[in-house]
Amino acid sequence: MGRFTLPRDLYHGKGSLEELKNLKGRKAIIVVGGGSMKRFGFLDKAVGYLEEAGMEVKLFENVEPDPSVETVMKGAEMMREFEPDWIISMGGGSPIDAAKAMWAFYEYPETTFEDLIVPFNFPTLRTKAQFCAIPSTSGTATEVTAFSVITDYQKGIKYPLADFNITPDVAIVDPALAETMPKKLTAHTGMDALTHAIEAYVSTLHCDYTDPLALHAIKMIHEDLKKSYDGDMEARDRMHNAQCLAGMAFSNALLGIVHSMAHKTGAAFSGGHIVHGCANAMYLPKVIKYNSKNEEAKQRYGQIASFIGLKGDSDDALVDALIQEIQAMNKSLDIPSCIKDYEGGIIDEKEFMDKLPDVAALAISDACTGSNPRTPSQEDMEKLLKACYYDEAIDF
Repeated sequence: MGRFTLPRDLYHGKGSLEELKNLKGRKAIIVVGGGSMKRFGFLDKAVGYLEEAGMEVKLFENVEPDPSVETVMKGAEMMREFEPDWIISMGGGSPIDAAKAMWAFYEYPETTFEDLIVPFNFPTLRTKAQFCAIPSTSGTATEVTAFSVITDYQKGIKYPLADFNITPDVAIVDPALAETMPKKLTAHTGMDALTHAIEAYVSTLHCDYTDPLALHAIKMIHEDLKKSYDGDMEARDRMHNAQCLAGMAFSNALLGIVHSMAHKTGAAFSGGHIVHGCANAMYLPKVIKYNSKNEEAKQRYGQIASFIGLKGDSDDALVDALIQEIQAMNKSLDIPSCIKDYEGGIIDEKEFMDKLPDVAALAISDACTGSNPRTPSQEDMEKLLKACYYDEAIDF
């Protein structure tokens, strides 16, 4: 038996933020990030719409990129004191992901983080509040997904939380918010969305409901990401829809080891974080080559290549064409080809190699690995990660 879960209501198009004034409730807490929503006036608009709906509004601000366990616990404590019946989160993936985890600890104070990191092990939510997500970036699609990523900085591990309970009740996909993204963020979030759609299409859990969403998202991103990066706001608006479609696909088909590797390398090294979308972009070509040893995956990668107009006289040729196209996209978006070149070399080679066995083991145990079309061994994962560090060819 399959399952397909989305928000009950999804409002989209410019001006859809105004839908907040139609929510019914007494109190709303808004969870936001570092200030862009306030700077561009969207936070004030959201507060105004909620007050127009007759709600008392409280803010939880300054959720950091890659939100921490500590931030989640602080937000949950504020919620327990304020007792909102709506949790509204707006901004990039980080504040929305953080708010999803806060929601669980607000409704179930006795639960532990260790309980929640077990996939699909959340308690039943909506006993105290409903959830509305409003994305400002065009990548994570967390506004329509059953996932959240929280970082334990003490352990240097990103934990993907997974449960259909945390799929938002309402998503507001207003492209006006995404028009404020800087170029680098546009590139990284766009390639994150592309990775979502491609991994969903080849996932072992793909189905008739997820395939068309994934394919159409891939086509839209292929056509519009570079234009969006270059400042075409009509393309930027379409990208906001494309990333949401990709999210609908992967929330139900799940992902693969590109994300497993990105989760477990993101916060593992002392030189700095590897931004999630950039990690996905660097790792995706290597993983496609690795997964293409699986015949069904190879055929499906070939279908993707054909769907976006690439040429090849065999599935192998189409896979290579797809890899080359993604590499060309990365180059056009100023994304490096490997970890060694990331941000001028901030990830130390010796530290990377010293930590390689542990990072590989953690990637294998990541929640996204189970739906990858090819099951990696410890040796495979270490080779893959090395190939992503040095930009080596995949031949295993």
